[in-house]
Amino acid sequence: MRKKAKSKMYADFAAVYDRLMADVDYDTWAAHYRQLLSQNGVKDNALVLEAACGTGNLTIRLARDFRVLPSDMSEEMLTIAAAKARANGLSLTFLKQDMRALKAHRLADAIVCGCDGVNYLLDDHSLKAFFSSAHAALKPGGVLAFDVSSYDKLSRVLGNAPQILREEDICYIWENAFDSKTNLLHLSLSIFVKDKAVRYQRIEEEQTQRAYTQDVLQAALTEAGFGNIQCFGNFTLSKPAKNAQRLHFTAIKE
Repeated sequence: MRKKAKSKMYADFAAVYDRLMADVDYDTWAAHYRQLLSQNGVKDNALVLEAACGTGNLTIRLARDFRVLPSDMSEEMLTIAAAKARANGLSLTFLKQDMRALKAHRLADAIVCGCDGVNYLLDDHSLKAFFSSAHAALKPGGVLAFDVSSYDKLSRVLGNAPQILREEDICYIWENAFDSKTNLLHLSLSIFVKDKAVRYQRIEEEQTQRAYTQDVLQAALTEAGFGNIQCFGNFTLSKPAKNAQRLHFTAIKE
């Protein structure tokens, strides 16, 4: 078994990211965002800035209806996303930028941040910076739409619960530890990928997510200047149940 140098680990993780997320129904995710944007007046072919686009799984689906301008901090993720867009016949401009400092060539009709992007903002300052930059990047009346894994999911369902996946050529061990004082979930992944020489390459990845309550997010949105804030649970247009695993928010720039 060979262990990769730390300088290459994130690039290696980007390469296997889609394998680890293979069970995610991105079609349903994209359809829900289209519904959320549509009910807030966002028309087909509107300019949608996507924050934390990752490897572009949501991007290529949103691009069927909107002019999507995707962005992410990771060059490795953006490289994979751009290749995926080309393979789907899409000509998209990908921006390397921090979601806490969003900028575009013109004000956007909407901003989308899917798949837990906001959970990776680990303190109040970062959360407020994202909401403030999103507010500045939107047209008046523009829509911010995002989702988070709920406090219940990160603290109870994932917290301190290891997960193991085994397939013929890949295996990962995912260990979690939730800190109730900081509301941070620390994730440690050990990934083993079989190469052509039938040896296993080990990839290690450390991540941290913050668990947010609905009240905290709504207060931060209000402080940033958003109004008409709505919260829905588990890919529905209904108010979230107490044990909802995913929260979807929409907010309007006033």
